Amino acid sequence: MATYSQPAILRKHIQVRGIVQGVGFRPFVYNLARKLELTGYVFNSSSGVTIEIEGPEPALALFVDQLRSSPPPLSRVEEIVASELAACGHEDFVIRDSVAQAGEFVLVSPDVGTCDDCWRDFSDPNDRRFGYPFTNCTNCGPRYTIIQDIPYDRPFTTMSGFEMCGACAAEYHDPTDRRFHAQPNACPVCGPTLALAQAGSFVPDGRWAFGFGELSLSIMRDARQALHEGKIVALKGLGGFLFACDAQNDNAVRLLRQRKRRSDKPFALMSRDIASAESFCVLDETDRASLLSSRRPIVILPRRADADISGSIAPGNNTIGVMLPYTPLHYLLFSDSPEDPSEFPALVMTSGNISEEPIVISNEDAWQRLAPIADCFLFHNRDIYMRNDDSVVRTFAGKERVLRRSRGYVPHPADLGMPLNEILACGGELMNTFCLTKDHYAILSQHIGDLENYETLLFFEETLANLKKLFRVQPRAVAFDLHPRYMSSRFARELALERKIGVQHHHAHIASCMAENHLREKVIGVAFDGTGYGTDGQIWGGEFLVADFAGFERRAHLRYIPLPGGDAAIRQPWRVALSYLRDTFGNSIPERALGFSPVPENERGIVETMLARRINTVQTSSCGRLFDAVASLIGLRHQVNFEGQAAIELEAIIAPNLEDRYDFEITADDVAQIDMRPMIARMVQDLASNSQAEISAKFHNTLGAAIVEVCARIRKSDGINRVCLSGGTFQNIYLLKRAVDGLEKHGFEVYLHSAVPPNDGGISLGQAVIANEAISNRQ
Repeated sequence: MATYSQPAILRKHIQVRGIVQGVGFRPFVYNLARKLELTGYVFNSSSGVTIEIEGPEPALALFVDQLRSSPPPLSRVEEIVASELAACGHEDFVIRDSVAQAGEFVLVSPDVGTCDDCWRDFSDPNDRRFGYPFTNCTNCGPRYTIIQDIPYDRPFTTMSGFEMCGACAAEYHDPTDRRFHAQPNACPVCGPTLALAQAGSFVPDGRWAFGFGELSLSIMRDARQALHEGKIVALKGLGGFLFACDAQNDNAVRLLRQRKRRSDKPFALMSRDIASAESFCVLDETDRASLLSSRRPIVILPRRADADISGSIAPGNNTIGVMLPYTPLHYLLFSDSPEDPSEFPALVMTSGNISEEPIVISNEDAWQRLAPIADCFLFHNRDIYMRNDDSVVRTFAGKERVLRRSRGYVPHPADLGMPLNEILACGGELMNTFCLTKDHYAILSQHIGDLENYETLLFFEETLANLKKLFRVQPRAVAFDLHPRYMSSRFARELALERKIGVQHHHAHIASCMAENHLREKVIGVAFDGTGYGTDGQIWGGEFLVADFAGFERRAHLRYIPLPGGDAAIRQPWRVALSYLRDTFGNSIPERALGFSPVPENERGIVETMLARRINTVQTSSCGRLFDAVASLIGLRHQVNFEGQAAIELEAIIAPNLEDRYDFEITADDVAQIDMRPMIARMVQDLASNSQAEISAKFHNTLGAAIVEVCARIRKSDGINRVCLSGGTFQNIYLLKRAVDGLEKHGFEVYLHSAVPPNDGGISLGQAVIANEAISNRQ
């Protein structure tokens, strides 16, 4: 009779790293072990998820394979390390309490938009969470904005003060339930609640009348009625307060602009669903995927010409930023349930802050600071620990391109695939982010904003303290921009760290693109933006570099022109236009060119004198200022209210299907200059015969051709075929497409940003990898 041997019983210790906490990983492990009849335990630790598993060898192999191939949807497994142990005879498989470990860190999940299962719970009149604004589970809901420390357990979140009712506790402790260890788990009986207060009303001791959870629908109906009446509602969201008003009510939108002192900068919109968004925007499949993703970003979309929304939402712009609801609270601003028709095609949904200050997160702060703007306040009593704005993306070439990286993306780090020292990179001044590095991760902060006031500096510091704590980072060096007046650079220089490494702005742009694309060898870097302090003390911004992490050589740039009045020229593009005209024509500017701007003669005369005598001027090669000059020269925009406004409007009017371009020259110097004087001269002639749209198209085509021509010359001399495009100018989709198509037609390998912004929100990553290279080489 044949005998069969039983499979050997083995025991393994397994450490799983990545985003594996707060995403249902332990119940996944528990249920998988039970299904395969394995024994042992699992627990959260400060370094990830720790598993000890015992059973027959084939079942253990299948278990490890399933960990890699079929983890929970929101998890991201970065590493699995397994070691053999002697079998010990575990009798069952259990989930143990979490264990904190000194110096260890775990990847923290970003906040996640409401999942389909929770939408169903929230929408079902027979479900106990019907209409409950804070419905969530292990697969969705707040994470980063409520986490105070790791491991990710309820006592270390802002939900610690809400004791779960019996029904919620049963879900929380049941490994087979999707709300097992969902730290924000709650219901109308035991969870956060709402309050609606009229601005200016008397609130004793700052105590708002938070109703029971069952009153949520009634409170939300009152909020919707306020929106119908044209009122501005300040509502507490996931990462901070938001201002909302009816997007079809032009008076309400104008009033919000007036109160917020935001004259032209576009507002974002929120629509209840894709169908509503398509009524006023054009979407392709990539746009739909971004809108519906769990990250729920604001997606920049082409606006329909017949869109039935206020023209004051994005004046001078043919695109609109749109997002879908990412919490049940947002959904209730449109209707009680999906069965009811939406009461609004769209709502304006913009950051709840005073202009240029960080988004407000506390009820008390909102009541005091936002009262001059809001007519009423929609509060809730779940604290926000870390403020986090909405993210902004645009799609290009079938891929999402992040322009502002915040909610839904942060704090997930970038795995750079190389060893990194512990470094702090402080970023720039506008659209600031900072970056911490540890192991092989680059941890970028959320969007901080323009670092130009004390309130924003405090936000920078509180975010830095939080991310250092969560990721257990103790920087040994700091990197910063060379600009001597940037607040971020002054902050860096004052730190008590031995290594302080200044990094040129445009080198950081190119290094950021290289790091995101895992490039290490030299590339041709094209960095086009508005402002960056150069190594010669001038303002750069139209740069062609040969660069790697170790250094760069400046090979070409837009021809220098004087910038009269410094920052005043940034706010008044007519000054830059006058500088370009003077550079092109000398003292013989044609009459038709001098009529481009309605500036009074005496004011123009002052600037003429500044240019002639080089008083209060600085030389600049800025591509952003070239856009400003062209916009003013053709009579489109002579003053701006926000950075990039003239460029946005210039892109918006481009005449389609026009291939003509202007001439330009490239000097033969060691550092070549791209001379746009032939373009300016012909553009002045075109003022008499060409439309603004035609001139804009020809200008964009000229820039695209210049990029290709200069890169071809550098390839011929250096043999480099890889090109990285970075800088805020490449948020211009028309120019980006012209450049990419032209370069690829000439056989270049072109690399773009995707997960990291191309604007100054991405330079902290470049600073970090450049500083890391400097430290490593010194070692």
